[in-house]
Amino acid sequence: MESTPPLAVLRGACKRYGATRALDRVDLRLHAGQVTALLGVNGAGKSTAVALLLGLLAADAGEASVFGRAPGSLAVRRQCGAMLQTAALPDRLEVGELLDMVRAGYRRPRSVADCVALAGLDGLLGRRYGKLSGGQQRRVQFALAICGRPRLLFLDEPTTGLDIDARQGLWAAVRELVAEGSAVLLTTHYLEEAEALSDRVAVLDGGRLVAEGSVDEVRARVSLRRIRCRSRLAAEAVAQWPGVVEAAREGEALRIAAEPAEPVVRRLLESDPALRELEIRRAGLADAFLALTRSTDARQEAA
Repeated sequence: MESTPPLAVLRGACKRYGATRALDRVDLRLHAGQVTALLGVNGAGKSTAVALLLGLLAADAGEASVFGRAPGSLAVRRQCGAMLQTAALPDRLEVGELLDMVRAGYRRPRSVADCVALAGLDGLLGRRYGKLSGGQQRRVQFALAICGRPRLLFLDEPTTGLDIDARQGLWAAVRELVAEGSAVLLTTHYLEEAEALSDRVAVLDGGRLVAEGSVDEVRARVSLRRIRCRSRLAAEAVAQWPGVVEAAREGEALRIAAEPAEPVVRRLLESDPALRELEIRRAGLADAFLALTRSTDARQEAA
């Protein structure tokens, strides 16, 4: 899949807001049939990257292209869908009216029934948009983003305000769209969401791309391991050992985060011959994300 030309590209993209460097020579490629999660703390540059690809902003340097063209043209927009964090939709229109209005802008839109099924809009078509709950409005926004059968779909914090069932439903819909060949750019603060959905992950830190690859490749950027065992050792004492990032007791279980893990495991076995049920697992995406973005936290604390 990587051998096929990408549907959208940022190449050496730079963007400043006054003295603030929002993006600094960022390279990003979005491929058909893949979800790419764009991760970063607030202010890392995620929204700016999305805006460049949507043609809402122009890069100060570098290049943004979608389907080999400049973003924002009518021909490009008809092949894209976007669900952003804010949506200015007419409160007085019914959901069905909103769907009809947006679907009319596409040559081969999805049927209303398909939109209802994918976005979970059963029973909402006759309701006024302004009378819906926040979660229901997010589902309507998702339906509007996918109703034109987009080849490229932008989802900016799509599950904010959704309950667990609605979130799982949106995940299933995204997987269906990807199976049809769409490229999806996802920004989310829910790292378990990125881990569950993404084929590729790109991590922005202070406007720079600090990691990019598969979920496994990004996890491998850190050597942190999670250790769980049943032991009589005091968590407070273990927390002082070299290499231990944190240690806490959970009932009879002792949970430890260590980097690297091997010396800590050896010391555990030496210190407690009765230790049992030892489990070691690699860092999750959340662990890797925190390690990769610590420099941003340090800069914010120093400011």
